[in-house]
Amino acid sequence: MTADEQDRVWLFLHSGSRGVGNKIAQKHIAIAQERARRDGLDLPDRDLAWLDEGTPEFDRYIAELRWAQHFALLNREEMMDRVADCLARHMRADETPDLERVNCHHNFTQHEEHFGEQLWVSRKGAIQARKGQAGLIPGSMGTASYVVTGLGNPESLNSSPHGAGRVYSRTRARKTFTRAQLEESMQGIEWRHSDAFLDEIPAAYKDVDQVMADAADLVGIRHTLRQLVNVKGD
Repeated sequence: MTADEQDRVWLFLHSGSRGVGNKIAQKHIAIAQERARRDGLDLPDRDLAWLDEGTPEFDRYIAELRWAQHFALLNREEMMDRVADCLARHMRADETPDLERVNCHHNFTQHEEHFGEQLWVSRKGAIQARKGQAGLIPGSMGTASYVVTGLGNPESLNSSPHGAGRVYSRTRARKTFTRAQLEESMQGIEWRHSDAFLDEIPAAYKDVDQVMADAADLVGIRHTLRQLVNVKGD
């Protein structure tokens, strides 16, 4: 739960396909690698194997990829409905006012046209930011997050950063930072005090304000959200 510059409450959640997308990807990567082996392709790295557009294997991959992306979108909708319902019951209200809802993909692929060319665009650690398109750019659990509007920058293929991004991997963060440092960085924010959060310590992430400054030609900032309550789910 966050609040904007006018102290309006925003419910903000981060979720994808809950692992099924990765399972689908691993399945089709294996198919591509077997095809490369069968055809005797000389690849510098086996992970560079591909599926040719127009083949049954490619079509099946895209169909399953789109299913996973749609599942992720619907999953976020369901999760948001449940969070809003919990908040309404806590506030002893009939419902939580739903004044605006933004649901955007990150780490996804779709077919688009850019510079007169038909392309498959994969946004890894990025969101789509067409001109006027609403988006969300989260920081860490202890820093600001942003509600943004895309500027439609053609050089970025209408994209912007998805968030702050990690400086430390989860494993390295757990080895580098202490519980005391986590407690210090989360002052003023309600959270479940547990070592389970150590890999999410704000210091494990890039400076989100610098990320936003670097993205000034990609998105415009509508709202800056500050953390009130943070919950980490499984």
